[in-house]
Formats: sequence, C-alpha cells, structure tokens
Amino acid sequence: MIAPLDTLAFLATLWLLVVVGAAILEESGAKIAAALKGELAVPSIFVPIRVRTRARLQKPIRAEARLRAAA
Repeated sequence: MIAPLDTLAFLATLWLLVVVGAAILEESGAKIAAALKGELAVPSIFVPIRVRTRARLQKPIRAEARLRAAA
C-alpha cells in the first residue's frame, strides 16, 4: 500500500521540478541563449564613475633616542 503513495509523491515532486524549471527558462531563456551564442542579451550602459585615490600616508616618525631606550 505504501508503494503507490511513494510513486505519487515522486511524480508530484518531478512535476513540481518541471514546472519550476519551465518558469525559470521562460524568464531567462533569452539571456541563456545569448550567452551560449557569446552575445549580450541586454545592452550594457556604461556610467562614468570617479575613483578616489587613497589618502597619502604619513612618513614614519623616527623615535628619539630617549624613547628608544625606554622601549
């Protein structure tokens, strides 16, 4: 009696995977096909950005002789 229920659960899971896979393929199928062809699916828009340079680091301060002796 358990075998038919297991089969039903398996078929329901398989059906759900097919439905979800079809929905994903419908949504992004054009992008996947363009990627396989080596093309861009959506034309990219380049926006110029400004890159900030890092702040200049200070030169290391040399310790005085009396401070070196304390260490």
